[in-house]
Amino acid sequence: MTRPVEALIVVDVQSAFVVGDGAVPDADRLVERTTDLIARARTGGALVVHLQNDGQPGADDEPHTPGWELHHPVEPGPTEVVIRKPRDDGFDGTTLGGVLAGVEALAVCGVMSEMCVQATARTALARGYRVVLPYDAHATQNVPAAPGISEEIPAATVSRVAAWALGSDADTTTHSADVTFTAPGRA
Repeated sequence: MTRPVEALIVVDVQSAFVVGDGAVPDADRLVERTTDLIARARTGGALVVHLQNDGQPGADDEPHTPGWELHHPVEPGPTEVVIRKPRDDGFDGTTLGGVLAGVEALAVCGVMSEMCVQATARTALARGYRVVLPYDAHATQNVPAAPGISEEIPAATVSRVAAWALGSDADTTTHSADVTFTAPGRA
């Protein structure tokens, strides 16, 4: 078990990335893990922040298209919010920093591991948060082969490398079930 965290950042768990042809490999597992994390964060009184990527025109996550919609139901209120973001980093150009006022420790889950999840976790670390990143609660796509350079890289490997690249500053854990939650100010 990890020390409790006061916030859960759910990065871009949008229909385009977890349902249908564009879904990440093993999307069902990711949805199961993020569903569990959200439920336990709510029960523990932690802040739940759903980040929602605003994709470019024509992208699978273009605003106000079916793929842009959040997959998990949101319970709006003082401890659960949705923050739309224009770039990979959930802090860049958003109110996330202000929303996390009073939070010292947070967990990050969602998609894509090497892009939005890592960028958001890296900035959280740079801002002094204790960051927990469960390996089984973030995912990405396979990296296509580069002829003459490398074979296709499986998504699970890409996700592990993305977490590993955060270095020893992040509190990585193998299982999302090991993440515990508490209300802000009580960690």
